[in-house]
Amino acid sequence: MPASPLDGVRVVDASTLFAGPLAATVLGDYGAEVIKVEHPSRGDPARGHGPAKDGVPLWWTMLGRNKKTVNLDLGKGAAVARRLIADADVLIENFRPGTLERWGLAPSVLHADNPGLVIARVTTYGQFGPYSGRPGFGTLAEAMSGFAAITGAPDGPPTLPPFGLADGIAALTCAQAIMTALYHRDVHGGGGQVIDLAIVEPMLTVLGMQAMVYDQLGVIQQRTGNRSVNNAPRNTYRTADGKWVAISTSAQAIAERVMRLVGRPELIGEPWFATGVGRAAHAGELDAAVGGWVAERDLATVVKAFDDAQAAVAPVYDIADVFADPQFQARDSVTTADDPVLGPVRMPGPLYRLSRTPGRISWTGRPRGADTDEVLAGLGYDEDARAALRAEGVI
Repeated sequence: MPASPLDGVRVVDASTLFAGPLAATVLGDYGAEVIKVEHPSRGDPARGHGPAKDGVPLWWTMLGRNKKTVNLDLGKGAAVARRLIADADVLIENFRPGTLERWGLAPSVLHADNPGLVIARVTTYGQFGPYSGRPGFGTLAEAMSGFAAITGAPDGPPTLPPFGLADGIAALTCAQAIMTALYHRDVHGGGGQVIDLAIVEPMLTVLGMQAMVYDQLGVIQQRTGNRSVNNAPRNTYRTADGKWVAISTSAQAIAERVMRLVGRPELIGEPWFATGVGRAAHAGELDAAVGGWVAERDLATVVKAFDDAQAAVAPVYDIADVFADPQFQARDSVTTADDPVLGPVRMPGPLYRLSRTPGRISWTGRPRGADTDEVLAGLGYDEDARAALRAEGVI
């Protein structure tokens, strides 16, 4: 196997549920040694979220991949935690602000033990500010960031995504922040530092120019369903065989090709057609033209015609369609990993492809505490010491 780009990087994942743990999963896919720390009796709540098969939690099977699992009560076992973290490059945690400090594991204490440590603190609202002490989840970030307010039909309620969107975006941001801090430490000799990642803030970034438009023009974006305020036609359209396609015309040339394809070339000559904003103002007329054309043809005919015209289209897939699609199959986008109980399991592969040092899934999510003895033995705790810690409920 080729070398992994993060060989030699040790990550202690003391976070729970989604944002912090997924950031650790990304690092583990590229070779970091990830040690997942879980409470001895409760474990990560992700183990109980979502469906299970044969007693194996499927969410954890993916989220826990490439991680060693260690039982450790951080409150009772602060001394053990300090020894573990003293030998790490990265700590990821998502407790409420002040929790680590209450346990005697404040960043100042950890940096005294390990000056090069990168500490990623992931919370809904951040480490300071009037809301920093509130409990929170990604759903609240989706609401407060402005995402829900612009999502959904104009005459419908604000709409939340049916999956952890804000958590997922925060996780990818966290992994990037950790790599930035490690680069600063290792290339520029900058030492360790603390990353304060508020889940709500990356959502502000991915919402694009919404903040600038309000600041400069005083305009508050409204819900527009599947339409865009920046270009048209942009929507989902139903085919004659009851399927759906998504069409986007962000580029002017694509918009012109679409209108020629659907038999409305005269619209290209309208003054308003020359800009995306102008087309968006006439979205009703453009949607009627495109939607009427699509509705008379089946999915295969629509996709082929758009491909032939070099216009942008995609079928609206469910996960079964994703599994069957030749593009995803060719790239192994949903890859296969071996689980000791379930056998071969399908899950999304490593996030990106590196030509020299690709990511890989070495193992799926392991049982809680499976690596406690190995990891603690490496820290100098012999069998008797581990037995004592177990008796005290520390591990």
